[in-house]
Amino acid sequence: MRTATPEVETIDFSRFTLQQATPDHCRDICDLVNLTYRGETGWTRETHIIGGDRTNLDEITLAMDKPNARFYVSYLDQLLAASIYLAKEQQAEQNHAYIGFFSVHPDFQGRGLGKHILHQAETIARQQLTATKIRMFVVSQRPELIAFYQRRGYQRIG
Repeated sequence: MRTATPEVETIDFSRFTLQQATPDHCRDICDLVNLTYRGETGWTRETHIIGGDRTNLDEITLAMDKPNARFYVSYLDQLLAASIYLAKEQQAEQNHAYIGFFSVHPDFQGRGLGKHILHQAETIARQQLTATKIRMFVVSQRPELIAFYQRRGYQRIG
């Protein structure tokens, strides 16, 4: 995966719209997730608490093949800038959505792109998956990541 070199400090968010991923995107998604969580840069990396790859191509492919589940991607030219996974879950007569594999390229972190992508994913979850709640898992040793989601209205449940 090549490294992005943003030309300006501000991001034109209109250039970052989520599109449903296809199987052709699986390699890029896998590479981005590993770069985001196991790379050397970015505030989302977990190399200080967890070793090895975060995911592999088989896991991404299997997740994409699940019914009622989709990956969404946003490219800037040829660079995968962000990806996110949404899966519909039914629990006690309620529709929930699960978010996973949320990744923003380290070159775009800390500039508002994550908030922008998350907001789009939440809209998709409500409108297309008819979700009334959204849940995710976050490594407990990542208080800054938990705080990011709490600032967006998410609550810790355990």
